[in-house]
Amino acid sequence: MESRQHSTSKEPEIELFVKAGLDGENIGNCPFCQRLFMVLWLKGVKFNVTTVDMTRKPEELKDLAPGTNPPFLLFNKELKTDFIKIEEFLEQTLGPPTYPHLSPKYKESFDVGSDIFAKFSAYIKNPRKEANINFEKALLREFHRLDVYLNTPLPEEIDQDSVEDVTISKRKFLDGDHLTLADCNLLPKLHIIKIAAKKYRDFEIPGDMTGVWRYLNNAYACDEFTHTCPADEEIEHTYASVARKMT
Repeated sequence: MESRQHSTSKEPEIELFVKAGLDGENIGNCPFCQRLFMVLWLKGVKFNVTTVDMTRKPEELKDLAPGTNPPFLLFNKELKTDFIKIEEFLEQTLGPPTYPHLSPKYKESFDVGSDIFAKFSAYIKNPRKEANINFEKALLREFHRLDVYLNTPLPEEIDQDSVEDVTISKRKFLDGDHLTLADCNLLPKLHIIKIAAKKYRDFEIPGDMTGVWRYLNNAYACDEFTHTCPADEEIEHTYASVARKMT
């Protein structure tokens, strides 16, 4: 297991438990674990991260959270499970003025990528060559929907008094120029798709999807995202048994 710390704040006492990788120590492939890791990092609160080797779950963790798989959280020694409830708890508990709110301003920022991972899962698991094109088209439709949203200016990007029309958004992320809970949800999934779909289906996000690529390039420039990503090998190993060979 591995422990990490961020920031210099003294309170509260927080420990996040995430899935360990192949070596039993580094971060494993788990988008929900990364989601909470990003949330805590963006909050700017001090916290420890402990990786849990699922092949030999330590006895102390069996006592701490019996029957529970990562991610889970200890907040001032109180166990929190269910990543969605943990995220809601952190957003409510760690708020201004000490910590930033991370909820997106626009509901569509959360909704726009909601089907993309399901379409990817169907695509990567499909073993029938003749059906591959339809699964790929379904995935591309979701990427197109995301691309359109990212290229459509948000209301605050449009100056009503300006003579020039803003036709293409320049924002960095889903909801503006700051990472929000919407990004913590979507970015880990996009990273998995980018790695696994290339490895097992030779699929790449089209270069003309300028909104998606602007978004990804801005995300990869952020420590909160890149330093919480699992190694590519972790993702490839996860999908080695999932990606069906097409016949």
